[in-house]
Amino acid sequence: MLFITEKFIFTLIGTVAFAILAPIVGCLLAGLDRIISARMQGRVGPPLLQPYYDVRKLIAKDDVTVSGVDGVYMTCALVFTAFAGGIFFSGGNLLMSAFVITMAALFFIMAAYSSRSPFAELGAGREAVQVMSYEPMVLLMAVCFFMASGSFNVGETFWLKLPVICYTIPAFIGFLFILTIKLRKSPFDLSTSHHAHQELVRGTTTEMSGKTLAKVEVMHWCETVLFLGWTGMFFIWGNPVSIVLAIIVALAAWFFEIWIDNNFARVKWQAMLKWAWIVALVCGGINIVLLAFI
Repeated sequence: MLFITEKFIFTLIGTVAFAILAPIVGCLLAGLDRIISARMQGRVGPPLLQPYYDVRKLIAKDDVTVSGVDGVYMTCALVFTAFAGGIFFSGGNLLMSAFVITMAALFFIMAAYSSRSPFAELGAGREAVQVMSYEPMVLLMAVCFFMASGSFNVGETFWLKLPVICYTIPAFIGFLFILTIKLRKSPFDLSTSHHAHQELVRGTTTEMSGKTLAKVEVMHWCETVLFLGWTGMFFIWGNPVSIVLAIIVALAAWFFEIWIDNNFARVKWQAMLKWAWIVALVCGGINIVLLAFI
């Protein structure tokens, strides 16, 4: 009972810390994303804190809503995102963190559906397809992590003699593939896009405005930090220097995703679903078979 209470307190502290720090880090990453993307396209780009200025402006505006419940759904999505980050960064259960962040995605889909807008409904449908595309690989990655480390608890990696990546290279490659979907980067940004030239309306967020749209942006910031944390965990082991290595690898993966985003055209949802499942079955399946004989 005391152990359960301690875990709950650690998770609660981690959730609060994540809710405070993740938006700050995520905002800076979003600003850098815009600058790097602009430089890749031969432009100067906006200032580093432009995402913060945009969200601050959205918070000052009144919500213009059709159903009146999309703001509630987005609040739930934001809370579940913070909880998923708190579970992970407090060294908790990776599988639980994956389930909770999926709940956040479902609330996001419900928020889009609640407007009854044809554009938002189309975006919500595509968001649901994206969830179905990346979830199998996320679950297989968690299984491979368990087989390599002996536990779903992320904190156990700090006691390993070798990093998990030594046993999970195929799963890591598969995760990098679906990371493009989870970060909503081209060619898999089917439900909404931050590229103005790709569509006239923004899919899932078409009918969102004011504070509700600000919650969406903050949720995306937190998701970015969480998913980069998942990337870095593969490179953590008993040496404290591994934390620096994990951060470097996570940032390298993030830069690679920006490069992909600016060099590949959007694909159809059928191609995304097919290739995501193929990658999951091949990379995840091979890794599980290999780990079963190690």
